[in-house]
Amino acid sequence: MKKEKEKLGNSGFDKEYWDVNYKDADEMDNIVNAKEHAVYMKAILGLEYIDVSSVVDLGFGLGILFKEVLKVFQPYRALGIEPSLHPFELMSKKKLTSIESTKLSLENIDLVTWAKKENKRDKTFDLGLCTSVFQYLSDEEIEFVLPIMAKRIRYLYFSVPTNLELIRQVEDLEFKDEYAIHRTREKYLKMIRPHFTFVSSRLLESKVHFTDETTNFTDLLFRF
Repeated sequence: MKKEKEKLGNSGFDKEYWDVNYKDADEMDNIVNAKEHAVYMKAILGLEYIDVSSVVDLGFGLGILFKEVLKVFQPYRALGIEPSLHPFELMSKKKLTSIESTKLSLENIDLVTWAKKENKRDKTFDLGLCTSVFQYLSDEEIEFVLPIMAKRIRYLYFSVPTNLELIRQVEDLEFKDEYAIHRTREKYLKMIRPHFTFVSSRLLESKVHFTDETTNFTDLLFRF
């Protein structure tokens, strides 16, 4: 059963999953406060004079956070991937950006498939979004995609619920995500740290592209 759930999580979910789990989407983090998240990203990166001209969303779901980020940053190039066919078809019919200069493309693929795809012309993205994705991937899948993400993305806006948060969702919100894999904070940190440096709340910096000597985030006390 566990392997079946992990496979489903990796390859996306059907319409019923989205109808049930996102029926109260207006109360969810990264949705109800998507604009605030986008403004925060712009502020923290702007504070260090970091330009963002390309964005990738590695599982855009209902597209609410992705849309706000596109509005705030107005990137030249943007890519969004989403494995679930239902939200992908919904978002494909909507206008995610009104900025004509933004070259936006959407793909109905999962994160593992994206990582396996040949990266033509060695394209990298200035900013990546990966929110509430890793809890649906197996350990092996996470360990596979992380080094590729670090190579293709300079800064990553990242979030994933730990085992304690998943328990609180049931207790406080009466929301149980039966497909989410429970992992501790320590386990996630152990997986992430070889590839990314934590430079702020939710913001990670690629260790492929930056070191303590080359980073734009020069307040070294807060790099870990």
